[in-house]
Amino acid sequence: MKVSIGLLREEKLPADRRVAFTPAQCAELKAHYPQINLFIQSSKDRCFSDDLYEKVGVEIKEDLSHCDYLFGIKEVPPSCLIPNKNYLFFSHTIKKQAHNKDLMQMLIKQNITLIDYETLRWKSGDRILGFGRFAGVVGAYNGLLTWGKKYKSFDLKPAHQCLDYAELKLELKKLNLPNIKIILTGNGRVSLGALELLKEAGIKEVTAADILTKVYSEPVFAELLTENLYERIDGKPYDRSDFHHDPTRYRCVFRYYLPQCDLLINGIYWDERMDRLFSENDTRMSTFRPKVIADISCDINGSVPITIKDTKISDPVFGYDPMSMKVSEPYQEHTIDIMAVSNLPAELPRDASEGFGAMLIEYVIPELLKPESPVIQNATICQNGKLTHEFEYLADYAY
Repeated sequence: MKVSIGLLREEKLPADRRVAFTPAQCAELKAHYPQINLFIQSSKDRCFSDDLYEKVGVEIKEDLSHCDYLFGIKEVPPSCLIPNKNYLFFSHTIKKQAHNKDLMQMLIKQNITLIDYETLRWKSGDRILGFGRFAGVVGAYNGLLTWGKKYKSFDLKPAHQCLDYAELKLELKKLNLPNIKIILTGNGRVSLGALELLKEAGIKEVTAADILTKVYSEPVFAELLTENLYERIDGKPYDRSDFHHDPTRYRCVFRYYLPQCDLLINGIYWDERMDRLFSENDTRMSTFRPKVIADISCDINGSVPITIKDTKISDPVFGYDPMSMKVSEPYQEHTIDIMAVSNLPAELPRDASEGFGAMLIEYVIPELLKPESPVIQNATICQNGKLTHEFEYLADYAY
């Protein structure tokens, strides 16, 4: 049976340059799945030009209403939705995000089936898809860039001005770091991406224990996993499953690391029940050492409480004044400078698209082609004009 897939133009502004499948991946899909027909809307913003898709046999077509599945990246504006179609994109609705309430309601009204990338999960509960790796890569890079700019010691080209990851790696040769201590937090794809970038930069990795006690003559970094950051309040040993089930039983011990951290790269998953890494009052203390924070997680008032807003790729850093506890101009002696870009993978759209598309081809396309797939059904937020069972908790938000 023939299946038509349409690749959407990103309509949300500012336009995201990423795409679900690269031209090469479209060629791969056509070769492995002859029953799939591919179409793409024209876009002047996409990181791959229209003609590259045409060269591999993808038809440029403005009207995709004939397609069985429509793939995007960011939220599709409500006015651009086609009734009665099957969509795959990041909807940012499962936490009842206020700015997407109109989108959620329109999906229901127009009888649209939404398969959200964020809700595609294995039986274990782990996510199948994500841009976490390149969020980590770019976030760590931006942290180093911010450090160089604050202390006027080196000048890196912004990631979004690099053609690709290969060019970004070349920029790392410009690094001129003193013997600072960098701390990376997190356990997932984001922290793995940041770890990858720090190693590409040639920065020495040390243990969590050593960064607390040793003095170095070169820049170093330590990765703090959740078990390094949290301890049970009652003194019992840390247990990963117990922590994720009820993080209120744990307190954060990052305060021990604050006097030994010059640059913080934060990549932890945040749950509002979790103890924060530090408090706003801590930033006024003489023992608070971080002067640059790359908050990749970018949870407003979350694990980093002084991330009081997110930032844009074009203006990625704001200053935080500990005395006034307000936003200030960055790169001043008294400010803590915070990089809080919320769409970091969009800075390397070609590489991010390639990694994302590879996961789609390997894990999602085979599921879509099955007559029935629990993976797809469990990721479907709405269908036939109503919320699916798993997402009925959104009723007061969706109807």
